Amino acid sequence: MAATFFFRAVASDGKVRTGSLSGDNEKLIARELRKQGLTPIYVGVAPGKAALEFKLPSFGKGRRDVLFFTQELSTLLNATVPLDRALSITAELTEHASFRFIVLDILRVLKGGRSLADSLGTHPEYFSDLYTNMVRAGEASGALAVIFERLADFERSRDDLRNYIISSMIYPALLAGVGLTSIVLLLTFVVPRFASIFSDSTMKIPLPTKMLLEVSNVVTAWWWVGASVLLATLIIWRVYTRTVAGRLWWDGARLKLPLLGDALLKAETARFARAMGTLVGNSVPLVQSLGIAAATLNNKTISGALAGVALGVKRGEGIAGPMRKAGVFPPLAAHLLTVGEETGRLDQMFSRMAEIYETDTRAAIRRFTAIFEPVVILVMGVLIGALILSMLLAITSINDVAI
Repeated sequence: MAATFFFRAVASDGKVRTGSLSGDNEKLIARELRKQGLTPIYVGVAPGKAALEFKLPSFGKGRRDVLFFTQELSTLLNATVPLDRALSITAELTEHASFRFIVLDILRVLKGGRSLADSLGTHPEYFSDLYTNMVRAGEASGALAVIFERLADFERSRDDLRNYIISSMIYPALLAGVGLTSIVLLLTFVVPRFASIFSDSTMKIPLPTKMLLEVSNVVTAWWWVGASVLLATLIIWRVYTRTVAGRLWWDGARLKLPLLGDALLKAETARFARAMGTLVGNSVPLVQSLGIAAATLNNKTISGALAGVALGVKRGEGIAGPMRKAGVFPPLAAHLLTVGEETGRLDQMFSRMAEIYETDTRAAIRRFTAIFEPVVILVMGVLIGALILSMLLAITSINDVAI
């Protein structure tokens, strides 16, 4: 059954056309647009309808804006639209006004006589060293359209992996939060009202109930102390982990966590490999690529180890041997790079490594959630069940006395 698809496309005069066409799928619509002499930019659900669809919370709007910018610029440059006109069109298509200002400022700097890489470099909060160096390599080689296509793939892969990790962790976090909230509400509101039944009674209270009442009294009377200690601990931890020594300690400790540490290591390995594959594949020198890739990593323990890898490369040891000596990457990574060095296909091997560890990261996250979720359910069930059982024992005791 044919459906109606919204589209945005660029005409031969460089102007943006919008409208809707009926067809079986997006590919057929895109093919029809090309027959009409239009270059499709977007084919899919109309923006008004898309807003009604369920979406995960937006984490890092800047990253999404950069991904959209890269994809649009790749499409336009591959359609031989001049760079300045492509930037103007991208600015028109950008949804967020703040990022539209960034694109227009890049265009202003570009028209002032600076290169595109230097223009992007004026906004390092959006465009990383990897991004600007890739663009600089594309300008030098005259393959800017190809570079943006590869950057779009890089940004898309990184965004997909990040979204998968976030979406996988939302449910366990909600589960733990709801369970803890339920226990706190029982101890601070339900149990104190229940305890009033025994306030004027001389009957013997069952031991579990007595323990429950004591815990409830402590929580009700001293909750502010616990909250203050927790807040102070969080502040101290936050301040300490912002120092160099604290960040190194925390990043190293995270890698040693059961199950989750393995997932974090594989995610960082995938991020490193994806960046290196993109850089090396576009003729960026290996030592420089290592420095840029290290800056893209979140874990300082791993990025710090890359300094030793770069020294090994400078000494002519290749990259596989120094990575094995660094001792922070999974063993398979060094073996893959050894094959890449032997075959002269290091860029392809980095890309292959990224695919392997992105898949392994998803599998590791699934293993973690598969174990974490039932553990949380079990622990919360036991605690809440113990609270309810203690109250039921007290109610039973009252009935026994009445009889």
